[in-house]
Amino acid sequence: MGRILLFLFIVFISLNLGAQRTMKESDQTASVQRYTPEQKEIRLSIYPVPVNNNTFTIRSDKEISLVKVTNIIGQDIFREKYNTPQQLVRITLNDPQRGMYLVTVIFSDELRIVKKIMIEGSK
Repeated sequence: MGRILLFLFIVFISLNLGAQRTMKESDQTASVQRYTPEQKEIRLSIYPVPVNNNTFTIRSDKEISLVKVTNIIGQDIFREKYNTPQQLVRITLNDPQRGMYLVTVIFSDELRIVKKIMIEGSK
């Protein structure tokens, strides 16, 4: 009886360690795909925050090809694709409600950055 329990314990530990090793290897692969040195060097600023009068500006050192503004429940309230990529974009929203929004900026090299903003509403 003791030998069987010892055998089952060793098998359980071996399987558990093998699963952890597999998870660590897949995590490393995913992190290599998510983060590159280029992404750390991107300067992206959104101002003014909080957004007043339904207008804000996005400035970047990379060329912006698409801007999307989404409310917290996932509805797009603004989407603009630029045929000629730009580094300075002025966004005017059509009477948004006061609250938190996500601004997704997609650059010409398909890199994507998402920032959170607060919109005060129109005065």
